[in-house]
Amino acid sequence: MAVVTVSGCTGAPGATTTALALLLSWPLETGRRAILAECDPDGGAVVLGALSGRTPGSYGLRNLAVADRQGQLGEAFWRQLVDLSDGDADRLLLPGITDPAQTAGLAYTWERLAGLFTAIENVQPSHDVIVDLGRSGAYGLASPLVRKADLQLVVVRGTLRGVQSAQVRVRALREDLETNSPGSDGLGAVLVESGPYSADEVSRELGVPVVMTLPHSPKAAAVLSDGEDGGRGFKRSDLMRAARSGAERVFSLTAQRRARLAPVPRPDAVGGQPNAQR
Repeated sequence: MAVVTVSGCTGAPGATTTALALLLSWPLETGRRAILAECDPDGGAVVLGALSGRTPGSYGLRNLAVADRQGQLGEAFWRQLVDLSDGDADRLLLPGITDPAQTAGLAYTWERLAGLFTAIENVQPSHDVIVDLGRSGAYGLASPLVRKADLQLVVVRGTLRGVQSAQVRVRALREDLETNSPGSDGLGAVLVESGPYSADEVSRELGVPVVMTLPHSPKAAAVLSDGEDGGRGFKRSDLMRAARSGAERVFSLTAQRRARLAPVPRPDAVGGQPNAQR
């Protein structure tokens, strides 16, 4: 089970497009599902973008604030999910808020929502969660979502402006994670290759590894950001091929970090011989 946050910087680097590409490319073993949770305080973009407003009814994050106040967050969560798969219900979307003014109503829900995401591994089938935080959701009241995640990814464009903007964000995230979580070793970058900076250069400037690289592919990206018709070739596009490769690595890194942070069981807790009394 994995919880991965995706956030951006100024200059619209493509956090939501990256998060949606991850969802559609996420490696699903038998009995696993993936959820994309739109937790951007500025509002969700998938319904009006990739889905072109075709979602039936009223679903999403805005309904969870009311449910949380009634002590029904866990039950209500599952009712807010929209199936983005081909009927297999294995790639799901929690649509975001539709108006930034609704963010205030979630002030006391972020912490419990973060706990719910990390507890989903105890639900069968197991669920992995990709959290889209947009440009500002990694800070402020929604920061518990970042602190409890396995990996925290920052999307950056390989331009001077993009890298400089990311430096500020990465520095702030690192300081917060070092203070309020098990550490910042899960912090990494997603590079959108739209400028002269290479992955090695971006990694060196930001001080974090580039764990995923996506090509600058406006036509394929428009399928995810604006619901353009990509045709049958979309799944074979450079963007989606890179997303599948990146998703495999992200999935692997979450497992490695969980293994590193897992508590070492005491011998008596696993049936070994307890220490002799002196």
